[in-house]
Amino acid sequence: MPVGGLLPLFSSPAGGGLGGGLGGGGGRKVSGPAALRLTEKFVLLLVFSAFITLCFGAIFFLPDSSKLLSGVLFHSSPALQPASDHKSGPGARAEDAAEGRARRREEGAPGDPEAALEDNLARIRENHERALREAKETLQKLPEEIQRDILLEKKKVAQDQLRDKAPFRGLPPVDFVPPIGVESREPADAAIREKRAKIKEMMQHAWNNYKGYAWGLNELKPISKGGHSSSLFGNIKGATIVDALDTLFIMEMKNEFEEAKSWVEENLDFNVNAEISVFEVNIRFVGGLLSAYYLSGEEIFRKKAVELGVKLLPAFHTPSGIPWALLNMKSGIGRNWPWASGGSSILAEFGTLHLEFMHLSHLSGNPIFAEKVMNIRTVLNKLEKPQGLYPNYLNPSSGQWGQHHVSVGGLGDSFYEYLLKAWLMSDKTDLEAKKMYFDAVQAIETHLIRKSSSGLTYIAEWKGGLLEHKMGHLTCFAGGMFALGADGAPEGMAQHYLELGAEIARTCHESYNRTFMKLGPEAFRFDGGVEAIATRQNEKYYILRPEVMETYMYMWRLTHDPKYRKWAWEAVEALENHCRVNGGYSGLRDVYLLHESYDDVQQSFFLAETLKYLYLIFSDDDLLPLEHWIFNSEAHLLPILPKEKKEVEIREE
Repeated sequence: MPVGGLLPLFSSPAGGGLGGGLGGGGGRKVSGPAALRLTEKFVLLLVFSAFITLCFGAIFFLPDSSKLLSGVLFHSSPALQPASDHKSGPGARAEDAAEGRARRREEGAPGDPEAALEDNLARIRENHERALREAKETLQKLPEEIQRDILLEKKKVAQDQLRDKAPFRGLPPVDFVPPIGVESREPADAAIREKRAKIKEMMQHAWNNYKGYAWGLNELKPISKGGHSSSLFGNIKGATIVDALDTLFIMEMKNEFEEAKSWVEENLDFNVNAEISVFEVNIRFVGGLLSAYYLSGEEIFRKKAVELGVKLLPAFHTPSGIPWALLNMKSGIGRNWPWASGGSSILAEFGTLHLEFMHLSHLSGNPIFAEKVMNIRTVLNKLEKPQGLYPNYLNPSSGQWGQHHVSVGGLGDSFYEYLLKAWLMSDKTDLEAKKMYFDAVQAIETHLIRKSSSGLTYIAEWKGGLLEHKMGHLTCFAGGMFALGADGAPEGMAQHYLELGAEIARTCHESYNRTFMKLGPEAFRFDGGVEAIATRQNEKYYILRPEVMETYMYMWRLTHDPKYRKWAWEAVEALENHCRVNGGYSGLRDVYLLHESYDDVQQSFFLAETLKYLYLIFSDDDLLPLEHWIFNSEAHLLPILPKEKKEVEIREE
């Protein structure tokens, strides 16, 4: 076969054979077999190199390329990646899951690789489109404008850093105001009294085992009987101690409270060279210390709370003033979760600082804390809200929204909670917070709240205009929120919001009741003929979460409907039957199994929130009356700041 048949692109002209190429007329040089193969290889090599360069260039120039590499190329499970609550959180709160209570990033179950891959690809596409839009907008500016914007941003950040590094004056002396409603009398009803005593015994069991096996560490591993430390706290120790302080106080566990106070005095140290979650450290440590101070009047708690607040200020050193999610406590360098929409900050994290920072200004006499969180509002109020909704992601450099994902559960939840509670905590004078809250709730009702075919009301998630009919355990706090805000609702809407709270409580109770363990899964769905049931393996776990008990507590206080005490007691029995072990209380990997599979973590919020809410459900209403106290996202107690006294009273010396 002639060479031209094999390699038509490089064959000789008509009439020129192989021999002619070597010595024929015209002296025209024609490629021989060896030359043809070398040329072909060279061209193919060029094409192949260009293709490889294009592929890898696309990967590395896309936003959030680290997430792409880990999640797409290596198919890593989201359960192994840091994430966002709790509480936040915390937000979330799912250190091991990509969605958690910004309110909280807690221990999660193994992820679904196919779902993770699908989520990663969707995130990459959205990030890429957004990056292209931002690049286009930037290119439309004149070079002088771009340079000016950069210089202005640098100048603003430098000024903030200088201001925060200025010597912080010592704390002013204050007159401690004795707290209202912290001394509890025994319930008159013997059966209720017995149930409340049982919940206190649960607290003693959890505390004693933490003390015995993990004292001074962050959390307890109740099966292996050792300490558990989450990366959320860096090298800060004692999360369970600080989280449990106010629960110990209101349960009148006086010896245990004194032990905890002594540990705080002698061992609680924030001078660590480690990266922490600003959200989690704020709600657990700052909130826990503030609450302990307001209950006991012990000066060490005020001192430590303000000291930690100062340490968190560098997180706000961004061009927009929207804080970073993560902060190195020594260097003051911040960053965001790498998976969060091209390096965005998370709504439930930066939106869950307001209550604590307002109280830090109140107790320190320094307005800087309040200024930082009020600036967050300023940024938010300048932005256009898609359909009136607040997306979960906001870029701290540009001050613009990231992906248009909206959730009242993980990544969004406590932002809405803090809007309502900011208004209540201000003695109802913060009318801006009130308006923001009710405007947001109206948009949530319009676009997210749906009813299943059997009549269960649920709150879906909104992703770029499309609904995902999934509701997280974290979202179950919203029943209590709607009910708590009913009294300040627009005219004629109070009863509606109270009923909406009751409907959400019922749905969340169903999510518990439809499992074998009678404890709720991390998330449950309303599609494919399924209602209030988890359908994915990575949504079937329970990590001692408090949100359903939180809603039961508010619904009991506001309606006194006995079913909320009944449902709460069902949860107590389930915790005792399935989560209690010799070494404390453990979360469960699958609430639908016939036999327990433990995750071996006793979360600090189990003592701070779950047991506290249960105790209050079986207490009289004069213990921590709602007209005098606000609960932060970790159930830590903050008093309402009266109208006539917004700043701390400083005694003349």
